[in-house]
Amino acid sequence: MKSNDYKILVVDDEADILEFVSYNLKKAGFEVFAANDGKEAIKKAQEVKPNLILLDIMMPGLDGIEVCKELRNISQFDNTIIAFLTARSEDYSQIVGFEVGGDDYITKPIRPRVLISRVQALLRRFDKSNNSELNNNNVIKVSDLNIDKEQYIVTKHGSDEKLVLPKKEFELLTLLASKPGKVFSREEIFNKIWGMEVIVGNRTIDVHIRKIREKVGEGYIKTIKGIGYKFEF
Repeated sequence: MKSNDYKILVVDDEADILEFVSYNLKKAGFEVFAANDGKEAIKKAQEVKPNLILLDIMMPGLDGIEVCKELRNISQFDNTIIAFLTARSEDYSQIVGFEVGGDDYITKPIRPRVLISRVQALLRRFDKSNNSELNNNNVIKVSDLNIDKEQYIVTKHGSDEKLVLPKKEFELLTLLASKPGKVFSREEIFNKIWGMEVIVGNRTIDVHIRKIREKVGEGYIKTIKGIGYKFEF
């Protein structure tokens, strides 16, 4: 896809940053929309249905974390890439951001060339995520793996070997592969794979990831220290 095929929503309460980021994205050929607070961001996102949202964290009223959380509760934004714009580099803010469904961070001050490069990388992730599932929605095809959700079987391109994983390992691999490049926090994985009502040990995810790597290979799942895991592509 070309740059002008993508819609980007930029959200920041500082007018100069909003203008600077929007100008550079438009110059690169993207269709750009802007909002200067959290409530306007949610309203505009529902109107224009952007492919990517660049979202400032530190805003008065509804901050970026709250906006992201609300958007992730709306199904139409399941595959929308959300990247935070932040001057804060504390691990805590990044962990919270990933836990509510954020995909990445772009740190201020922002350099135009770096901004465009990061945005292009994020949109490639968007394309891969949307193209990872075949039309029947029962098979995820990503990297060189085919993940059959009906038969609970994993195969590699060019190989006749069928890998049969236990239910939780298969569900964990499927979750990560459903959105290549997205960082899934440990809490999000616990909630989606085991459910909030199930109490499991802190090392449960680590053990399952290790077993998946032993069966499908080491290169697919990357550990994001202190946060969680993502599927590499």
